[in-house]
Amino acid sequence: MKIQAKIQKWANGLALRIAGVMRDVPAFEEDMPIEVDVFEDRLEIRKLRSVLPLKLPLNEAALLKGMTPKTAHADIIATPLKGEY
Repeated sequence: MKIQAKIQKWANGLALRIAGVMRDVPAFEEDMPIEVDVFEDRLEIRKLRSVLPLKLPLNEAALLKGMTPKTAHADIIATPLKGEY
């Protein structure tokens, strides 16, 4: 499907208004994350696939449970020299 549109000035930049079928056919919504591929003669706009939150088997508290300075090897941590902070 080809649609004619016009690039217009918007503040200090240029904008393309995505309305009508340009919005409805790909089902673009406000604040939807997109990816824009920029070529010398065109732009390609795609919806980003939704990224599900990573579900890890352990949380920070479980990983640190039972940790002491000795088990964390705090005795072998180097002391920063002057200017290395």
